[in-house]
Amino acid sequence: MTLPLAAQELWENPVKKLIREGKPVIGATVTVASADVAASLANMGFDFLWIEMEHSPITLETARNMVLATRGLKAVPFIRVPVNELWTAKRALDAGALGVVFPFTSTPELAKQAADSTKYPPNGRRGSGPGLPSLRWPAPEGYADFADRNAVTIIIIEEVRALDRIDEITATKGVDVIFIGTNDLSYSMGFRGKTDNPAYQAALKKIVASAKKNGKPVGRPAGTPEQIKQYMDEGFTFFQGPSDLVLMRTGAEALLKSLGKTGFDSKDKPLY
Repeated sequence: MTLPLAAQELWENPVKKLIREGKPVIGATVTVASADVAASLANMGFDFLWIEMEHSPITLETARNMVLATRGLKAVPFIRVPVNELWTAKRALDAGALGVVFPFTSTPELAKQAADSTKYPPNGRRGSGPGLPSLRWPAPEGYADFADRNAVTIIIIEEVRALDRIDEITATKGVDVIFIGTNDLSYSMGFRGKTDNPAYQAALKKIVASAKKNGKPVGRPAGTPEQIKQYMDEGFTFFQGPSDLVLMRTGAEALLKSLGKTGFDSKDKPLY
């Protein structure tokens, strides 16, 4: 006998639950166009997958296969779309992602656009096309209500112009995580990836303080346990972990180093 909906326990996105409880979350970054790689990473203990569609050749079809490959595994599939637009978020969510990462969200208007993109009317502007995502996320209350409760909206602050209106951006209703694109922010400030400049460090602190003031968790990339500890002390709780290729290289280096073997030295490579 099927219990009435009111008597059933509704599933909650575990990443949203951890965020609500103020606990740290970490995702593995997927850049290789392989559902097998995505499934392997999803089963390693990461909280979510950061499926990279801004800086990798992963297509929407491949991302869909990755989403399906995560079924029954721990990590929840998120997609970083190539641009903050309603249609890019729509396609990512309709492929079955349960979180969208919006790059270059540098104004309150773009922050609201991101939040609206992940919710159905009257809560937002997401178009109705629940067929494919329903196959990945069958829900007793219906997919639309399920998705509105569980989809995670992450916006990236990575341009210096965002600092002028940062309080308006971080206060945007419907945004779940404020993520700092640390490398791009450094470039935008003219430091070309360098992070030791006092002005850059002050910008990071300003973003973190603004997010905290508005009750939003703050994220950034992190690649080592030492970095994660340092960043948590600085107020960060949401982490984009290393990519599949970095994890593979790190594991290989540790194994080969024990045998006295090293990779191809960059100084021996042709310049171009």
